[in-house]
Amino acid sequence: MGSLGQFGGFKIWVLLVLSVFSQLGVSFYLPGSYPHKYGIGDTLSVKVNSLTSIDTEIPYSYYSLPFCQPPEGVKDSAENLGELLMGDRIENSPYRFKMYTNETKVFLCATPPLSGDTFKILKERIDEMYQVNLILDNLPAIRYTKKEGYFLRWTGYPVGIKVQDVYYVFNHLKFTVLVHKYEEANVARVMGTGDAAEVIPTIGNGGTEVPGYMVVGFEIVPCSINHNADSVKGKKMYDKFPSSIKCDPTTVSMAIKEGQPIVFTYEVTFEESDIKWPSRWDAYLKMEGSKVHWFSILNSLMVITFLAGIVLVIFLRTVRRDLTRYEELDKEAQAQMNEELSGWKLVVGDVFRAPTNPALLCIMLGDGVQILGMAVVTILFAALGFMSPASRGTLITGMLFFYMILGVLAGYVAVRMWRTIGCGDPKGWVPVAFKSACFFPGIAFTILTTLNFLLWGSHSTGAIPFSLFVILLLLWFCISVPLTLIGGYLGAKAPHIEYPVRTNQIPREIPAQKYPSWLLVLGAGTLPFGTLFIELFFIMSSIWMGRVYYVFGFLFIVLVLLVVVCAEVSLVLTYMHLCVEDWRWWWKSFFASGSVAIYIFLYSINYLVFDLKSLSGPVSATLYLGYSLFMVFAIMLATGTVGFLSSFWFVHYLFSSVKLD
Repeated sequence: MGSLGQFGGFKIWVLLVLSVFSQLGVSFYLPGSYPHKYGIGDTLSVKVNSLTSIDTEIPYSYYSLPFCQPPEGVKDSAENLGELLMGDRIENSPYRFKMYTNETKVFLCATPPLSGDTFKILKERIDEMYQVNLILDNLPAIRYTKKEGYFLRWTGYPVGIKVQDVYYVFNHLKFTVLVHKYEEANVARVMGTGDAAEVIPTIGNGGTEVPGYMVVGFEIVPCSINHNADSVKGKKMYDKFPSSIKCDPTTVSMAIKEGQPIVFTYEVTFEESDIKWPSRWDAYLKMEGSKVHWFSILNSLMVITFLAGIVLVIFLRTVRRDLTRYEELDKEAQAQMNEELSGWKLVVGDVFRAPTNPALLCIMLGDGVQILGMAVVTILFAALGFMSPASRGTLITGMLFFYMILGVLAGYVAVRMWRTIGCGDPKGWVPVAFKSACFFPGIAFTILTTLNFLLWGSHSTGAIPFSLFVILLLLWFCISVPLTLIGGYLGAKAPHIEYPVRTNQIPREIPAQKYPSWLLVLGAGTLPFGTLFIELFFIMSSIWMGRVYYVFGFLFIVLVLLVVVCAEVSLVLTYMHLCVEDWRWWWKSFFASGSVAIYIFLYSINYLVFDLKSLSGPVSATLYLGYSLFMVFAIMLATGTVGFLSSFWFVHYLFSSVKLD
């Protein structure tokens, strides 16, 4: 009986495991996002987000314009840290639906007569092409337009339109909510066994439960209809509009005038759809030109990989040939060869001479490792679906979290390199670790605070509230700084890297060069830039053009390829400098790969001039350039660190492979 009981328990466990895997096979849900079941007649509440425009890149609150307000008052929805930093301000709205209940001619409100200031602001928002962003069940409202036989997808709808110097506002919204029947997990039905029905409780009552639905699509058609304000006097919100409404998006008739009110109405239609809940974001992620996107990325990867492979093969063959020739000679021949030949063998007594500003180099290396680690982990988690576009703000929140946690690595690398340069002397490691915790955050804080003052002056929702500034400072001071000091302590206790050769007291004179060595260093960034420039266009478009970026798998591959190319470029440049007896390779190896940031910044200026032609006003241009400068500085630290560490490993390996004393 005991064995039978054990066998029965084992069978139950197997059935449970199989049922879990069967459900995984049926549908895959993004981590952190699950379907919400609505019964017929249940209330669906639409939320509003900030008004956005690719013309100014300055978001504003939805209720900064004369829109109808909900009867219970405006309330902020739950927001995470990432949403606040991105300028999202999600609030409730007066739009109310009932699941699977079609409604037409729903009166919303009539605004007070437009004052001079309100009329002026409304015209400015129309001129600047601001979009209204609505959200239902975490799905942004999507709008389809037809142009030259093609359907274009947009998120949100414009505030209004200007036609022949007359401003029209979209005051009637036609909603279409796509729903799919709720498919509840029933393990007994999946397994189809009587034993499972006895062991595992089923969900539901054999099909007698009231059917539920999931929201799988949220479409919107904005219309401008000239409603008579006198006809709605005495009407309450959600009453029937007294006259018929014909929504024609190709015509506009609600012209705004100072001193006259605006009447808002809406209608909603529910349609059953074959779209399943896990696939409901496909409409937002399927952009036009996706085939070109994938082909371009793949083509770039193949070309850069091939080119980097050639450089690596040639480089390894050259170094191995030098080492082989040198090791085959006896000591007298080696001494004679040292006197006769020039090259990297002659700088043996200076190659590990401490660079200028060694503390700054160690601090930048620590911050570079921290930024690179944050990028790798964040993109990997995003590629696995943990930071999907369905979860607003999680990407920024994750980046902040990983950056703070990786402070341990920053302190460790900075202090250990500091001790290595000092030949094992731990003196001064605390200032190095503390400065590593403050260097990049301090520069980022300065740039973002300056830009924040501009946003505050514009009354934009993109401005970081003062309370959030305090929270960020507390997170930095209470988490990032202590972790960096802990990493510094571990680096101080770890054994330093011993140099394979001794350093002469008197530095060797560097021969005159035919061309400035820094010119070659700056030009070296073109090859790493070649791995990025195609993907960079899509990243910039997602940031500044309001598009959804979702190909994190390809981005992770590009990042890995970028690291490899940065390492190879820095190795080649370092070897070339040593061959011409230039032993000052420390900073040059850092900037050989870090110079890719220069080309990224130049590309961002090119993107501003040719792709963001409509970007208006000095504030918008300053914001764009400020955020671009912040981005390229972080990229310089990350790529420069890759180049230096690979060059340091190579120089250490090269001079420890032969006996030169």
